[in-house]
Order: sequence, then C-alpha cells, then structure tokens
Amino acid sequence: MNIDFHTHLKIAKKSEFWPEYFEVMVREAKIAGLDAIALTEHFNTMNFLDLYDYLDAHFPYREDYYEVDGLKIFPGMEVDVKEVGHILLISHRESILSMYNELKPHLEEENFIPFADLMNLAESFETIKIGGHPFRPSTPLTQHEPDQLKRLDALDLNGKDLHSIGIEENYENVQSFAEKLGLPVVAGSDTHQFLQYGSVLNKFDFDCSTISELKAAIENKAYSIQISPDLDFRVRSASLTKKLVKQILKTKRDLFVS
Repeated sequence: MNIDFHTHLKIAKKSEFWPEYFEVMVREAKIAGLDAIALTEHFNTMNFLDLYDYLDAHFPYREDYYEVDGLKIFPGMEVDVKEVGHILLISHRESILSMYNELKPHLEEENFIPFADLMNLAESFETIKIGGHPFRPSTPLTQHEPDQLKRLDALDLNGKDLHSIGIEENYENVQSFAEKLGLPVVAGSDTHQFLQYGSVLNKFDFDCSTISELKAAIENKAYSIQISPDLDFRVRSASLTKKLVKQILKTKRDLFVS
C-alpha cells in the first residue's frame, strides 16, 4: 500500500473548500500511485468542518477511512503549537472531530496550545502523532524538550522541505534527529496542489485499514520511503501553480470588496 501521511485537499488555508478541486486532487493522487492519504488539513483553515461534512455526505466511511473512488482517506489535521511547530494528528473520524472541538479556543496564534497539552489531548484518543517538517526554518521542532518529542510516533520527511532545504541535507537531518529520539520517520508530500503528489511516499509491506494497523506498521517500520527522482520538479511546479491560484483568488476577493 502506498500512502502519503501529509496532505491537504484545499489550495490554501484561506480558501474555501471546492468539491471540484477535491475531485481533481483525488484523481491525481491515484495517478501518482497512491492508494491512501492522511488528510491533515490545517486545524485553523477557513471552515475546517466543510471538508468532513462533504466527505460524510458523499462517501462511505469504512473501518477508519473514507472510501473515495478507490482512494483511502484517513482523517487527520495539522495543529500549530505554542512553542512553534506543526503536529500532524491522524485518528478515527469521531476522534478528529472531538479534538477539533477541544482546540477551538486555540485557533489563533496568540492562543496556540502548548505542545505537552496537545500530546495529552491526542493521547486520550487512539492517535498517530507526527512531528511535521522538523527542520523547516519557520516552524522547527528542534527547540522542544526531547522527553516531549519522544511522545510523538514519528517525524515527517517532508516533500516541500526536501526541495527547499536540499534532499540530502534534509534527509540526513531528519534521520539523525529521529535516531536520537528513537522515533521512526515517515514521508509526507505536504501537497496543496496535485503536482506535488508522489514527490515522496511510503510503501507499506501490506494493506492497512485502521489507525491501529497504521500505527503498528509505523512502530515496526514495516515500510520503505520512496523519494521521486523528479521531486524538485514536482514541488517547484506545484508551488508556482499554488502561488498563481492564490493570486487569482486574491484579485477576485479584492474586486468583490471594491
């Protein structure tokens, strides 16, 4: 099973959810060779619940994933913490929605939840906790206490960072940091635009349908990470396309306001 643990199905945090864009993303994820994705939309994105409302209304939820035209979508979200950093949480649909409700007082930067409190919340559910892009200059994780970081289930080898920092440098930094903490590393493309799918992915030794199966496979390292030889081209193309779309959206909003 090929799975991507860090994906977004909206073009940007401040954009609306578009069913048509969602359909394109699902189709392109399968073309890129993915069998499953973790949907880790930003917890403070515009109208976070719209996406889950749409999934509930249009697709069956089997075991711990949505079945969307042959693609498994495991529920999740990406959460900012007070000390700086992004944490990916992947869990049962009901658990993600419950955690989101608990996090509503923490959606704004001045009120972001402390790392330890987020771990306490996530550990009250069956949750996969992944430290997102740990060496990204704007949101590093290296400043956190090691004993707290060890509460994570894995670190994120991020497609966007492999491009911006450098494949060899970022790979070595993440692997070394993970070894010091005794954590596995999993790959996440950090896709907002479909061209980025397939830049990195995880090739699992077997199919997984539940959070417990995914968590056990990560713990046992029953997978390999694949980095696409054209990662830089995929990420650069996706970034340019995303930037253009955001500019178009901003122009439309400005025209509407004026």
